[in-house]
Amino acid sequence: MLERPIVLTGDRPTGSLHLGHYVGSLANRVALQDTHHQFILLADTQALTDNMANYLFVRSNILEVMLDYLAVGIDPNKSTIFIQSMVPELTELSYYYLNLVTIARLERNPTVKEEIRQRGFERDIPAGFFTYPVSQAADITAFKATVVPVGSDQIPMIEQTNEIVRHFNANVKQKILVECKALVPKMSRLPGMDGKSKMSKSLGNTISLSASPEQIKNAVKMMFTDPNHLQIENPGTIKNNVVFTYLDAFESNVELVKDLKVRYKKGGLADTTVKRHLEDCLQELLAPIRQKRENYMKEKDAVTDMLKQGTQKAREVAAKTLSEVRHALGLNYF
Repeated sequence: MLERPIVLTGDRPTGSLHLGHYVGSLANRVALQDTHHQFILLADTQALTDNMANYLFVRSNILEVMLDYLAVGIDPNKSTIFIQSMVPELTELSYYYLNLVTIARLERNPTVKEEIRQRGFERDIPAGFFTYPVSQAADITAFKATVVPVGSDQIPMIEQTNEIVRHFNANVKQKILVECKALVPKMSRLPGMDGKSKMSKSLGNTISLSASPEQIKNAVKMMFTDPNHLQIENPGTIKNNVVFTYLDAFESNVELVKDLKVRYKKGGLADTTVKRHLEDCLQELLAPIRQKRENYMKEKDAVTDMLKQGTQKAREVAAKTLSEVRHALGLNYF
């Protein structure tokens, strides 16, 4: 029997998860846990690289994100869920890997450059944030992950991880670390409901997984459509129409969506009618998730125990890789 591939994935605990996370990663994780050995990290250490002044905010969101994981169907008996900062082996691996990466190479990483631009750091970049591709490489290689689900914008991070793997193995003349492949979902990025390409809680353009029926209704009502579709009888445009983008992502009835698109482009279909279909779809999707989350909230001690067990298991696996790395580097003095 073939060994199942190993997957490493995770989220920064900087707020409850939303529909963008669901499309980009959560639904995939539920499916992958039946076919892969999956490790899911709550990346609090990484979150601190640009939230050090808000460290209590990061801490408070650990449980919130864990509740979201459980609510969407991630099973801690199938997937190992752990807290990044509670696995110190990752920090030690990061320190060794920093010696394999130049500042010039980090500056060329397009993902890092874009995220620095988005945060307005310019040259006032926290060193931890600047080097987080190295930390991410430690997260991936500690579990010898062969598959890493990422958005297309994160592919440069995987490339840099594999560069570190090759550099390290060449240095020690042994195949200790394992290269990985990026797994990009069919729809890796969902636009904000205001039409902006980035969905962000700070921009107020998201729908959280725990949204109430009223919140869902109001969010869909505010969604961006075709600004030129002023009269019902006018032909409408599908491209960049957020309501149709969301229908493509969440409506399982493909024929229904096709029919709506034909009628909308032809003219005679109101935006309110299309939005009503989307609202029904999202209400059906999120109702059971919201209920499961509420049920788990009543058992916070049990949820914390799940995290403890997952973190302990992750430490055992990471410690084995770290031991191999230390021996390969000749750091086994006693």
